Amino acid sequence: MEPMSLPEPGLPAGNSSAVPQKKFRVLVGVTGSVAALKLPLLIAELLKIPTLEVKVVTTERAKHFYNAQEIPVTLYGDEEEWQLWKGRSDPVLHIELRRWADLMVVAPLDANTLAKVANGICDNLLTCVIRAWDLSKPLLFCPAMNTAMWEHPITARQVEQLKGFGYTEIPCVVKKLVCGDEG
Repeated sequence: MEPMSLPEPGLPAGNSSAVPQKKFRVLVGVTGSVAALKLPLLIAELLKIPTLEVKVVTTERAKHFYNAQEIPVTLYGDEEEWQLWKGRSDPVLHIELRRWADLMVVAPLDANTLAKVANGICDNLLTCVIRAWDLSKPLLFCPAMNTAMWEHPITARQVEQLKGFGYTEIPCVVKKLVCGDEG
């Protein structure tokens, strides 16, 4: 990951003669947790940072929770993975996305995708990107699931597995859930 360049001492930050700053590329993964409702807000907040370029990889189940028309950046799903590749010399989308991104954030990470990633299963575009991820680049994951699922003993093991890969957990918060539970 390249450090962000700061303006030369004595030059104003907005000086047009300064070398244009390279955009920092963030790939957002979104999975089928109810928390995917927040995807439009997450993207809007990221886009307030002028040095960021953002793309989204979605699972099919995540699409249930947001309106794609509200996402003002490129949105990729399983269908795009297979439309792009036609023959041996064609680009492979999950590898192209891996190369493109400087950072990946999986928010939310549902229990199903957590289990897949922890066990190396890559059966959709998002899990293929994660499986191919360049471990020298940061990957942040934000678990989001029902309290009963979160408290199951296997969840802690799976979270530790991801941390063992070098990924960084963004801890979940306690609140009233859509189902009415507190947790």
